[in-house]
Amino acid sequence: MGDVFTQLSVVLVVATLMALLMRRLKQPLIVGHILTGILVGPSLLHLIEDKHSFQTFSEIGIALLLFIIGLELSVSVIKKLGSPVFLTAAAILMTVGTIGFLVGTAFQFSTQEAILLGLAMFFSSTIIIAKVLSDKKEISRLNGQIAIGVILIDDIIATFALLFVAASSTGEALGPVEIGLLLLKGVVVIGVLALLGTKVLPKALKSVAKSQELLFLFALAWGFGVASAVNAIGFSIEIGALFAGVTLAHLPYAHQIGARLKPLRDFFVVLFFISLGENLNFDNIAAAIVPALILSIIVLVLKPLVVMTSLGLLGYTRRTSFKTGVNLSQISEFSIILIVLAASTGMVSEYVSAVVTIVALLTITVSTYLMQYDNKIYQKFDHRLRMFERRGAVDAHSEAREYPLILFGYKNGGHQYLRTFRSLKKKFVVVDYDPEVIEELQKSNVDYLYGDATDPELLAEIHMDSAKLVVNTINEPSINISLVKHIRKKNQDAVIVCSADNYNEAAELYRLGATYVMLPHFIGSERLNTFISTHGISKQSFDNYREKHMVKIGRAALRRK
Repeated sequence: MGDVFTQLSVVLVVATLMALLMRRLKQPLIVGHILTGILVGPSLLHLIEDKHSFQTFSEIGIALLLFIIGLELSVSVIKKLGSPVFLTAAAILMTVGTIGFLVGTAFQFSTQEAILLGLAMFFSSTIIIAKVLSDKKEISRLNGQIAIGVILIDDIIATFALLFVAASSTGEALGPVEIGLLLLKGVVVIGVLALLGTKVLPKALKSVAKSQELLFLFALAWGFGVASAVNAIGFSIEIGALFAGVTLAHLPYAHQIGARLKPLRDFFVVLFFISLGENLNFDNIAAAIVPALILSIIVLVLKPLVVMTSLGLLGYTRRTSFKTGVNLSQISEFSIILIVLAASTGMVSEYVSAVVTIVALLTITVSTYLMQYDNKIYQKFDHRLRMFERRGAVDAHSEAREYPLILFGYKNGGHQYLRTFRSLKKKFVVVDYDPEVIEELQKSNVDYLYGDATDPELLAEIHMDSAKLVVNTINEPSINISLVKHIRKKNQDAVIVCSADNYNEAAELYRLGATYVMLPHFIGSERLNTFISTHGISKQSFDNYREKHMVKIGRAALRRK
């Protein structure tokens, strides 16, 4: 069907129509993308002829997704969550993996086929988990951090499994020397990235961040470069991209890089899901459906139960355990790759490959729904999940980024607000776009976010719905209007303070819902800080203050006429 550009164009048209249908039916878009893949694949319309190009597109999407996930991971959190991550992964491998082996044996698979089947049931989907958690803004939540940690272990084990299958196909053995050498390479890579992340990149990015276009290009070059280098020494592109992101995660520009890359990521990730559906072969579906359904039930039910039991025994709340279990309730794209590779070498039959492919599509589809509605499901079954929680459990929301006080812009009197915020003894964050300001805040040990006040991704990250007082010192009408509109859409009770140059701008901001607008001829930040120190962040006090201010503005405007 023509060249790759024509194929891509037609596939995108079909994907858009399917996405519109999914949106109309209020279904997850991921499901629509997989259905698009089935529709355009060889089993139905057969619109994709250049499979290699589409496979490359999907790999780019996976790399971008894992790179952005890495940007949101904290090394300190990873260290803290080491034990629960390893123990949970081990529990899944021993239970789900063993039962997968037994089911394979029951259906008369060979021992080798049953072992690979059990291993395929152990893996959880990196891209599904990362995509849904990112869309729901739950990467920084405790359940999100644990799930990401578990799939990182999955990816490392998958790397060794793929190497083992590849070595078996050539008649070579993957012995202790080869395994030790690969581990040594991994340690060297981590050491080099840690050195670059702490000694080289902070200085380099301080200069690069002055240009948003340059920052964008640098991020792509770094993410793809590290992923390619790590892949060259034997690990997967996914692991390399994740490590590249983690290396930058502690830097003040990490959030802005992630926000810039997300639209590009979304485009290529859509092509990944389409490729996933396109790989479905209906030839063996009738014979494979019974074992596939049994294995799907095991993955969707048993895997979350194992996760909830493991985390419950480790002292986590039932909410954290439940949401983490739901996150991991599918098998992985690695499962398909592993079995397809094994089938190509003759280690497993095409029948086993069909079983795993169906299990992947079923569990990925169902788990997408489960993850989308996990809070509603939890509320319905909360009272029955108490057995999975011990006393003194770790709070599920301890990692959430919620600030009652938020300051946008630091240069225009921002330091005065910091003194006032500290006196209120409430948690606060400063949002600024200037790398030098960020460096100053970092040295002062002040919570900060580097980014644009109009960036919806950034605003979602700091949970505007829970803010009590938002002060914007950036005196640009478009930013003020955009910010006030966004906050009022999410939060009707927050106090919003912003600034204007003239009466008309002030009147417009008041109309949109600003609580108080600073005008240079009436009140500056010093007097307003005194008011906050005296009256706190009471919205009623600000409303009274606002009424007096509007009367003064009206009188002044009349005198000027």
